[in-house]
Amino acid sequence: MISIFYLLSRLPLAWLHALGALLGWLAWLLSPTYRRHMRENMVLALGEEGERRARYSAIAHAGRQSLELPKIWLRPLEEAAARVVEISGWELVEEAARAGKGILYLTPHLGCFEITAQYLSTHAPITVLYRPPKLAWLQTMIETGRAREQLHIAPADLTGVRALLKALKKGEAVGMLPDQAPKVGEGRWIDFFGKLAYTMTLAARLSESGATVLMVWAERLPGGAGYHFHLSRPTQALCGSTEERAAQISHEIETLIRQCPEQYLWGYNRYKRPRGVEAPPESF
Repeated sequence: MISIFYLLSRLPLAWLHALGALLGWLAWLLSPTYRRHMRENMVLALGEEGERRARYSAIAHAGRQSLELPKIWLRPLEEAAARVVEISGWELVEEAARAGKGILYLTPHLGCFEITAQYLSTHAPITVLYRPPKLAWLQTMIETGRAREQLHIAPADLTGVRALLKALKKGEAVGMLPDQAPKVGEGRWIDFFGKLAYTMTLAARLSESGATVLMVWAERLPGGAGYHFHLSRPTQALCGSTEERAAQISHEIETLIRQCPEQYLWGYNRYKRPRGVEAPPESF
């Protein structure tokens, strides 16, 4: 399997995106569960009309996300970073660096989320949180692709949390994908597009450190032209308790997704109840 990924990494990005679009449609056609999750999540967030407008593009983009990974993970960092051809908001990074309190980058499963930390690592050290996959070959490839000279990976456990805190104390950057269900005891039931989702609180706790919080995502440009890097501050400063901050972060993620709903991974079962977690309250 790794050999196949290496072969794919040598194909032009436009080819990978074209093949990925076909893969996205194949997955949608062959998996009733995937289709159901995708439709339910999109209708909840976008409404019936919004789901109809974004559906076909979202199906294709989900496949593109899968097949662009070899290009991001297995090519030299300079080549991968060069795929970022447009940047909006870089002055926020420079401002945060001058503040010297560390930077907390929050990236949803939107666009090419794998290239964000890769690109940022070409400018300064960054430590990113990741959950090791169950497949050994996939873990090997992830560790190969993500562990660049200034890109450090931290497992989603106590050791990883300590690594993130250590990086922030040194004034460095950390990054994570906050829109995924955490393990039991590591989250709270938080509103996400009008429905309770078991949501990680780690990002909220790290924001209490005084680090500058920045939202970041990479828009996938048509025709394999590369990516547009978007950076922004939260629409409102994070404040209050950990749970209140987690709710604010969830709202910020919603705001980013609405900017380009076609490129969000709607097929993920975001509202699942992890084993051992108490059921969410019936009303909120």
